[in-house]
Amino acid sequence: MTVLTAFVTALEKLNDKLDKIGASIAWVLVALMVSSILLQVVCRYVFNSALPWPEEVARALMIWMMALVAGQAYRKGMFVSIDMLYNYVPFSVARAIKIILLVLAFAVLVQLCVVAIEFFDRGFRTRAASFPLKRAWIYLAMPVCFGTMLLANIEMLLKAFMDNKENAITAQAEKG
Repeated sequence: MTVLTAFVTALEKLNDKLDKIGASIAWVLVALMVSSILLQVVCRYVFNSALPWPEEVARALMIWMMALVAGQAYRKGMFVSIDMLYNYVPFSVARAIKIILLVLAFAVLVQLCVVAIEFFDRGFRTRAASFPLKRAWIYLAMPVCFGTMLLANIEMLLKAFMDNKENAITAQAEKG
């Protein structure tokens, strides 16, 4: 069990580091996205001459921003979820439901990673419509997104297997 605990601890540290890096880069991307949109607004309505590239750049920046924080959001339970059922069933049933859902999510995320890598590979055949960049570099956001979500899923799944009732009581007390 100590090997598993050490692995989960290392994975947790890796995910923490990826979360911090992703969030830091995401803020920069949001600033660049807003700047790009503001530039387009100024050019269109002040100079009456719209630029061809700011909207596509803003879209690509938004995709990358989302990809960099999706793993963190998944890990922290920030996606929409219905978890009130856990409060009304015995701990062992709640734990089993959680593990089943995490295993299903794992299977979906693995498939999404495979498809995203294929999509990234096909992106080298085309380029962005309004600026000279292969679409693959925009599409790379998908494997990054699903990869970080997969790492978060593995961490949560292993923690769910290791979870015991004392941890659940402690976590419930911390919630309020």
